[in-house]
Amino acid sequence: MTLRRATISDASSLAAISIEVWIGTYLKRGVTAFFADYALSAFTPAKFETLIRDPGEFILVSENIEGIDGFIRVSSASTPPVEGCSDMEIATFYVQPRHHGTGIGKRLLQAALQHCRDCAAPSVWLTTNAENTPAIAFYLSQGFEQIGETHFRIGDEGYLNNVYSLRLP
Repeated sequence: MTLRRATISDASSLAAISIEVWIGTYLKRGVTAFFADYALSAFTPAKFETLIRDPGEFILVSENIEGIDGFIRVSSASTPPVEGCSDMEIATFYVQPRHHGTGIGKRLLQAALQHCRDCAAPSVWLTTNAENTPAIAFYLSQGFEQIGETHFRIGDEGYLNNVYSLRLP
C-alpha cells in the first residue's frame, strides 16, 4: 500500500470509489432515483478534477498494486457547522468496504492529521451520518470527540449527522 497525493488522472477512480462507498454505506434497502441522481451528480470525475486542482484541498490516496482502494480529503477553508471548530475539515474519507480492517483507514487518517499539523491547525473536524455506527466507532477510537450535530442535505431532505473534532498537539 502506497499513500500519495491525488493527481488529475485519479479523478475517475475517486468518483467510482465515492459512488461505491456512499451507496453501500447509506442505501441499505435499495437505490431510488432520488439517491442515484444525487450520487451520480455529486461524484463525477469533473468535480474531482476541480478539487484536485484546488490549492485549499489536500487529497491523499491509498494505492495497492491494482489501483486506488481509499482516499481522504482535507479542506482548509471550511465553515464549521458548530462553534469551536477550526476551518480544517476532513471533508471526505472513503475506503472500499472490502479493505476495511486492513489499516488503510488508519494510515490515511494519520497522514491527513499530519498534514493538518503541518498547516498549524489547532484542530480538525468532520461529520458523519448519525446512524453510521462503524465510522463513529472508528473516529472515537482515533481520539475524536462528538461536539455537536448538523444535517446533511440533499435537496429539501435533511439527514442527521454528528460533528466530531480532534485537537491537534
